[in-house]
Amino acid sequence: MTPAPLLQALTAKARAAAHARSSACPCGAATLADRPDGLVVRHATTVAKAHPPGTTHAELTSRLAVATRHPGLLLLPLDPAPVDLHGRLVTFWPYGTPVDPDDPDAAPWEAAATLLARLHRSPAPAGLPAMRGPAKAAQAIARLREAGPHPAAAPVLRAWATLPPWARAETPMPHTRVLCHGDLHLGQLIRHPAPDGPWLLIDVDDLGVGVPAWDLGRPAAWYACGLLPPDAWTRFLTAYREAGGPAVPAEGDPWPALDVPARALTAQTAARAVAKAVAAGRPLDEVEQSVVDACDRMATVPPQLAQEHAK
Repeated sequence: MTPAPLLQALTAKARAAAHARSSACPCGAATLADRPDGLVVRHATTVAKAHPPGTTHAELTSRLAVATRHPGLLLLPLDPAPVDLHGRLVTFWPYGTPVDPDDPDAAPWEAAATLLARLHRSPAPAGLPAMRGPAKAAQAIARLREAGPHPAAAPVLRAWATLPPWARAETPMPHTRVLCHGDLHLGQLIRHPAPDGPWLLIDVDDLGVGVPAWDLGRPAAWYACGLLPPDAWTRFLTAYREAGGPAVPAEGDPWPALDVPARALTAQTAARAVAKAVAAGRPLDEVEQSVVDACDRMATVPPQLAQEHAK
C-alpha cells in the first residue's frame, strides 16, 4: 500500500488542480489505483498520478511530449511538466470513462486495435526511450523468484527461459524505431470527454520505441490461453490489420510475429499471479491456474520466431 502521506498529498494536489480548472466542482473523489507502480487519485474531473519510483524526469517528460503531439490518439495531460511530490513525479490528467469490466460484450476491441495501429504508424521522436514492456515482464519474474517456494513457479520459469534474450530484457529490442504503448490492455482506454467521447489510449509510463507486436501480445496471450473468445480476438486482429498496423503481416499467419510477445506476457501474468498467491497464502484461482498451465505447455514447445525478430 502507498504510504499515507503520499496518498494525502496527492489527493490534495488533485483537489487543488480540479478547483483551479473550474469553480463548479462536484467534489467527487476516489482512489482509482494503488499499486507499487502507480498511485492514481481522482477529484471531480481531474486525475493525479504518482508515477513509479525511479521514474526519471527526462524520460517521463519525453513520453508526455509524445502524448501532447498526438491528440485524438493519446489522452492529453493537463500540464506537460511533471511535479515532484514526496520524491515521486506527479502528472495531472482529465478524467474519462473507463471500459466497463462488467460488460465484456461491449469491450472496444476494434477501437483498441485501430488506436494501436495509428500509434505504431506514427513517427517516433528522436531520443524517446525504449518501450518498457520486456523490462516489466522481467521485473515480474524477479518478484516471483523473491516470493518464496510455490509449485507453480517452476513451469513459469521454464516458459520464461525459452524466450529470446530481447524478450527477457537482456538485450536491446529489434526494430527500435517503432512507437509502442508498452502495456496495452483494456484498462488503458478511456472515453474522453466523459461519458461517451471517443476512445483514447492512456498511461505513458511504458511508452517508447520497440517491437510493435508486444502491444498485441496480451490479447494474443488471452486468446491462446482460452481467456479471450475467438470472435473478440478476430475482431481485434482484423481491425488492426485494416488500419495498417505493421506488427503483423497484412494477410496470413500472424503467430510468427506474435508468439514471443504472447509467451512473455503469459509468463508475466502467471508470475504476478503466483507471487500474489504466495504473499496472500492462498491457492491460485481458476484463471490464474489456466495461465500457469499455459506456461507448462509453452515450456515444452519452442517459440515461433519471426525471422526479423530472431535475435
